[in-house]
Amino acid sequence: MNRKEDVLLSIKPEYAREIIAGRKHFEYRKRIFKKPVNTIVIYVTKPVGLIVGEFTIKQILLDTPENIWIKTADYSGIKKNDFEAYFKGREKAYAIELLEVTTYHTPINPFKVWKRFVPPQSFRYI
Repeated sequence: MNRKEDVLLSIKPEYAREIIAGRKHFEYRKRIFKKPVNTIVIYVTKPVGLIVGEFTIKQILLDTPENIWIKTADYSGIKKNDFEAYFKGREKAYAIELLEVTTYHTPINPFKVWKRFVPPQSFRYI
């Protein structure tokens, strides 16, 4: 049996807020995990710099950016021009559909917990 991994995912503050508020049901990525993933832990990038919660994955969609937008726009939590700028020049887009979001009562400051914490550029297996 293959064990599923957990992933630490860097997310910009404005998008993390939308996820926590329940308005953003999809997290967009240019590339995706090679291993099976169970839980995604949310690291909010600077200036926040905190781990604020986690979510499980309902499904991961793969299609052209145009088709991903058509399928997910209502719950994207992102402006169309920002989406288009992110995927500019790309033929493939991934949309991670969130299933259950859990917000930590007390956010974790990874810089205090781990001596040599380096935020992932995109994601890191944990």
